[in-house]
Amino acid sequence: MSEARVIAVANQKGGVGKTTTAINLAAALAELGHSVVIVDLDPQGNASTGLGIPVEKRDLSSFDLLVGEQTLQECAQATEVKNLSLVPSTSDLASADIELAGRSARAQLLRQKLHGTHDADFILIDCPPALGLLTLNAMVAAHSILVPLQAEFYALEGLSQLLMTVREVRQTANPELRIEGVVLTMADNRNNLSQQVEADARGTLSDLVFKTVIPRNVRLSEAPSHAMPVLHYDTQSKGSGAYRSLAREFLSRQLATV
Repeated sequence: MSEARVIAVANQKGGVGKTTTAINLAAALAELGHSVVIVDLDPQGNASTGLGIPVEKRDLSSFDLLVGEQTLQECAQATEVKNLSLVPSTSDLASADIELAGRSARAQLLRQKLHGTHDADFILIDCPPALGLLTLNAMVAAHSILVPLQAEFYALEGLSQLLMTVREVRQTANPELRIEGVVLTMADNRNNLSQQVEADARGTLSDLVFKTVIPRNVRLSEAPSHAMPVLHYDTQSKGSGAYRSLAREFLSRQLATV
């Protein structure tokens, strides 16, 4: 049985579709028969809420996984989505930087818990919108980073800072870390700016940018309030189709790197 592939879904900019991508890519991979675990590493806990795990049911959380003796298997909860489990987030994560500051090898804590995991095909880490100690733990634990990038004016500016951080992590803690790819989100083909951002991204980053583009879609926005992925909320929507396409492209990239 092969080791789980660990992918950090990261962008220090908020509101770019990071959690939406983590939930729906995971659901699409699960739909294809893969066993997937999401680790919600964002103190806001949107992935946990979006997959129907209420706060009172989050007995063991990603904070426990980081600082406690608990294993991934002990912290992960089944969701309503077949093949998809979740390690939920709690507000305890908000104090993680302070809590972890005095620990030795504090950037390696998540890696120690996820390394050698064989109970899943993929582990997706939903990172907070910051380049702090939580995101650093995710990068050190991950095989690769998936970057959702909103099709807006300042999108590429913020990306350069993230790529610099990835280079630093490669040099100091995780030489195997690579960029899985950049996913353009919230795209609107009727909008000239959206088209220009896509053209700039592809011109600058070339094949790093996934061919699949996630459109602006009302169903995608509505699904979290119903505590389910868009693939279950409206399986025929454009958002569902886009994430199924992204999952297939993601898997083809995985095969290409084996």
